[in-house]
Order: sequence, then C-alpha cells, then structure tokens
Amino acid sequence: MTGIFTLQHAVALLTLTILEIVLGVDNIIFLAIVTQDLPREQQPLARKLGLGLALIGRIGMVLGVSWLLGLESGLFTAIGHEFSIKDLILLAGGIFLTYKAVTEIYKTTELKEEEGVAPKPAKVGMTLAGTVLQIMVVDMVFAIDSVLTAVGLTKQYALIIIAMTIAILVMMFYAGKLSDFIHAHPSLKVLALAFLVLVGVLLISESFGQQIDRTYVYFAILFSLAVEALNFRRQSNAQRKRAEAEAAAEREEA
Repeated sequence: MTGIFTLQHAVALLTLTILEIVLGVDNIIFLAIVTQDLPREQQPLARKLGLGLALIGRIGMVLGVSWLLGLESGLFTAIGHEFSIKDLILLAGGIFLTYKAVTEIYKTTELKEEEGVAPKPAKVGMTLAGTVLQIMVVDMVFAIDSVLTAVGLTKQYALIIIAMTIAILVMMFYAGKLSDFIHAHPSLKVLALAFLVLVGVLLISESFGQQIDRTYVYFAILFSLAVEALNFRRQSNAQRKRAEAEAAAEREEA
C-alpha cells in the first residue's frame, strides 16, 4: 500500500474502473433479465446479494491470480483444440447464457409470461436463492477475462479491488433502472436478450480458442440502440400528433 496514492496509480485506477464498468455492460443486462421473474420487492435484494457475493469471488480471483492463471493449463485435446479448465468454464457459461437468453426470447415473443402464474409463497425463497446463484456464477464467468486483463495492466492488487468494487456499486445502482426501462419497452427487452445470445456465442467461441473482438458486438448493439431510439422518437411524435388531433376535434365539437 506504500505510495499507492500517486498520480500514476490514480490514472491506473481510473483506467481499471472504466474497463470494469465497460466490461460489465453485458452483466448489467443479464441482471435486468434474470431478476424479472422475482416479485418486484425482492428484485433489488437479489441484485445486491448476487453482486455482493460476486465481488467477494472476484477479490478471491485477484488474490489467487496464480491459481487463475493455472486454469489456462491444458487438460485434454478434442476437435483439434487443447481445452483448459478456463475453456470449460467459458464453454459452460456460454451455453448457459445462450440457453437462458433463447428461452427468455421464446417466452417474450410467444407471450408465455402473460400466461404464467405467480410463484407460490413457499417457493419464493428458492426462487430468490436460485436467482442470486445465477447472478454470482455468471458474473464470475464474465470476470475471468477482466481480472486477467486488470492484472496485466497493474500489479497493484489494491487498485484492482477498488476498481472492481466501484464497478459493482455502479452495477447495483443502474441495474434496477435499466431493468425497469427494459421491461417498459418489450422491443428493447428482445434486443437485450439478443445481445446476451451474442455474448454467449462469444464465450463459446473463446472456449474453442477463437478470439472475437467484442468491439464489433458492442458496435452492433449501439447501432441497434440508435435505431431503437429513432423508433421511440417516431412513436413519441405520433402520440403527440394524435393527442393534438383529438384536442382539436374536441374543440370543434364544443
């Protein structure tokens, strides 16, 4: 900790924090989706518990970085690729994320959510625990590459832990707002789920040693959001004009 509060370390902390927040975008979207089936009053608790436990796991990964690097040692070779423990974790996480997103897309497009019934009180606790577990596990999968990247940028583990803590707090603060916004706009929910499918495919490809620059995926999602924003603008103008036309018609009748 000696000399940690220097200009160089301040720049490193800012860089790491921005990196963790940017890499956490897909995590925030997953939080918004996975907590939707819980009773509304339990959703903030699930997010806080899941992210809190995930932060503890991330800190453990940073402190045990030598163990984390050991996950990259090969276990066996299949389909012309040498698989490591890290590859298997990424593969399992990618398959789970893709399955979860595709299932939610089906429920949303086929209106299965409206046909569902509210969970029984006796099962609410199990649902909360399951949701917290999903948040924690998926966050840990997402964290593998970000932890390795952070360690590559600096050996000041205290800075990495501070940056991760700030990023987790940002997720806690914005996940609820993003969740409400997504659920209020069904088209955005489908777009977010499609983004999670892409992330799942990325994890699967990385497990096979095929590195795909996530910048392309982020650009695609930003472009889609820009198009969606234009649709929102059009809908808002259409609603305003209808309201003006109705008001004019009422004045003529009066």
